[in-house]
Formats: sequence, C-alpha cells, structure tokens
Amino acid sequence: MGWAISNDGTKLYYEEAGSGTPIVFVHEFGGDYRSWEPQMRQFARRHRCITYSARGYAPSAVPADVESYSQRQAVDDLLAIMDACKVDKAHIVGLSMGGFATLHAGLVAPQRAISLTVAGAGYGAEKKYEDYFRKVSVEVAEGFERQGSVEFAKTYSLGSSRVQYQNKDPRGWEEFAAQLAEHDNIGSANTMRGVQAKRVSIYDLENDLKAMAVPTLIITGDEDDHCLQPALFLKKVLPASGLLVLPKAGHTINLEEPERFNSFLAEFIATVEAGRWDTRDPRALSGEIMKTS
Repeated sequence: MGWAISNDGTKLYYEEAGSGTPIVFVHEFGGDYRSWEPQMRQFARRHRCITYSARGYAPSAVPADVESYSQRQAVDDLLAIMDACKVDKAHIVGLSMGGFATLHAGLVAPQRAISLTVAGAGYGAEKKYEDYFRKVSVEVAEGFERQGSVEFAKTYSLGSSRVQYQNKDPRGWEEFAAQLAEHDNIGSANTMRGVQAKRVSIYDLENDLKAMAVPTLIITGDEDDHCLQPALFLKKVLPASGLLVLPKAGHTINLEEPERFNSFLAEFIATVEAGRWDTRDPRALSGEIMKTS
C-alpha cells in the first residue's frame, strides 16, 4: 500500500501486488480500490498490478469543494498514481467512470499507455440522453447527501444494469452493495456533480479519438443498454480498437463475469505485448457489402 500526491495536493491511496509489466486498474463510480480484487489476484501472477481509490473515496482524501472534482482531474490523479509508483508506461484498465478516465488518459498522455481497456464507458455519452443524464446525476448526488451512503446504496446498487450481477452472484453483489454503503456521502455527491454530470460526451471528441492510436480494448455487457451504442461508436472511431460484448451481462462486468473478463483481458495484453494489436486494415474501411470485382 502507499500514497500518491496529485497535482493539487490531494492524497490518493493505492495498493499493488506482483511484478512485471504494470497494469493500473481504475474503478467505477460505485466501486473503489477493492473493486478489482478478481483482477488483482489473477494478473499479479505475471504483472505488477496497481489499484487505487479515486479522490472522494476513502482511504483517499475527500475534498469538500466540488470544484476539486472533474474529468481532467481524474486523469491527473491517474497519472499521479503512476508517478508515485515510478511507472512510466502501463496497461490501463478502467470500468465506467474509470473507463472514461482511461480513455481520456489516452488522449491527454498517450505516451504513458501501453494499452487501454475501456469497459462499460457510455453513461451520459448518448446525445439524445445527455440532458437527462446530467439531471439524473444531480439527483443521485442529492440522494447521497440527503439519505447518506448507507441508505442510498440500497437504491443505487439495484440499477437496471446491476441486477444481472445480483441474479448471477448474490454473494458477490451483496459485497459490492456493502462496500458502496461505506462510501463517503460527500465524496460520492461531489464526484457525481463534478465528474459525471460535467464530462463531455465522447461523441464530441470524435476527431481527437480518430487520431489516438493506442491499442484499445472496448468491453460492454449486452444488457448495459446505455453503453452499447457508445461502445460501437468507439470501435468505429478508434483506429487500433477491438470490441468485446459479453452476453447476458450488465454494467459491473469485471465482477459479474470475472473469468470471461480476465480471459479476454489477458489475451488482449499478450497480443499488444507481442506487437500484434494493429490498427485496422484500410481495406476493411470501405462501404462495400460484398466484393464484385
């Protein structure tokens, strides 16, 4: 375990295990550094694995000012973790909020990424739901403030893309919900207002994404409705990307489907390290359906 100091002086808690090529795991809004345990245990066999709590999530500091939270700050915090661990380049793996931070890290500091795994990243991205998402994000923030994390976790943990996890693995879901209930209500509210509700849609980043050639694996569950179309969009615009859709799966996919998630992630990392995860063959980019001549 250790501590990193971000660019604005915020203390960030991290844990690590194993040795080898580094992998940094970036958690979702509903998680924290503990959310990657199935991956830490598996990948530490061959890699140096690092997991951390974002600002607003204990044991990391919980800034009281919402202005201390933003999408760019989330990227700066990720880079601060890498700096504290003396990691120049890493495979970066993020889920949901962490997936957005991972994607933006590829845009801001592509030289720090060996590869990117962007999982479950789509909420708020769809243009037709953009205003609705921002409104709901504020309502969620208010729920954490008014009810507190212990009570509001009972609602948040049963979202339409979380029940798949509960149905498949009741014990795992109960652990997830219990950990969510331990979160700081102010940290959760500020994260929802400062990061989630204010981040730019990935559709507005199309030109930047087309120029970002970092090897990228996009993962989504097929019942994570508001991540499916954004995942397809990312596949179309990121030049060195592959798309994995897990069947009968919701949002918390690294915990809900750990064996499948780990298997595909291991294959992706091995392919990248072998130098074989290439940009898309330009012959595959035409609008033709079948070749006629």
